[in-house]
Amino acid sequence: MNQPQHSAPAATTGAFGAVAPAPAPVALVTGAGRRIGRVIALALARAGWDIAVHYRSSAGEAHQLVDEITALGRRAVALQADLADEAAVRTLVPACVTALGSLRCVVNNASLFEYDSAADFSIRMLDAHMHANLAAPILLAQALHGVTDAGQQAVVINLLDQKLYNLNPDFLSYTLSKAALHTATTMLAQQLAPKVRVVGVAPGITMLSGDQTEAGFASAHQQTPLGRSSTPEDIADSVVYAASARALTGTTLLVDGGQHLMPLPRDVMFLAQ
Repeated sequence: MNQPQHSAPAATTGAFGAVAPAPAPVALVTGAGRRIGRVIALALARAGWDIAVHYRSSAGEAHQLVDEITALGRRAVALQADLADEAAVRTLVPACVTALGSLRCVVNNASLFEYDSAADFSIRMLDAHMHANLAAPILLAQALHGVTDAGQQAVVINLLDQKLYNLNPDFLSYTLSKAALHTATTMLAQQLAPKVRVVGVAPGITMLSGDQTEAGFASAHQQTPLGRSSTPEDIADSVVYAASARALTGTTLLVDGGQHLMPLPRDVMFLAQ
């Protein structure tokens, strides 16, 4: 269930009755309470966006982020929803519009990332990844299109993975869900235009995952043509760019230091331990 928190009021008039500037554009960032989502939300706020901070269970982190965003002079609200629950997902965009006004951007950052392979694949694992990583982003894109008036332009930004351009057998269900979202990025861009642009951003190895050690992460991060993969700030910068690049749709920005150019037999996190 959505739980709006800390929405600051917008100014309506200036001194001597002058008309105030138009409200800032609003962005909904899923999984914004922690990790890359948090950095994306702060970068968008610094770029002039008001932010709806979605979270599933990280309530404390989400509310703290709302406070940080409002301290930057932007409006913010925290919205809770389980992205595996269709009914909950369908409440997010209306709740965002009610709290902050006209929505112009959805960043599908939240992602289920659990290990499996062909050896232990199950329909349960695939289904869980498809609900969170594919179905929820499509539902949010559909909802954004529904609240975007003719003559306006909004944008959906889907967080993908450089792994799609450099396949290996690890994280089978996760990879299948992201491959499907990559295809959906193209199909949604075709159908939702001209009101909604749809763009992918594909990070490389960016943050510690699972049982990866600090040393293993540092080694993996350096195994790219540029000698570094992506940082959360790199991803956030690309999202901010995609959010304002009005001619960009149906394409994916690979932000990975060239990691996708180096075929590997296993996921890089296993090769750099």
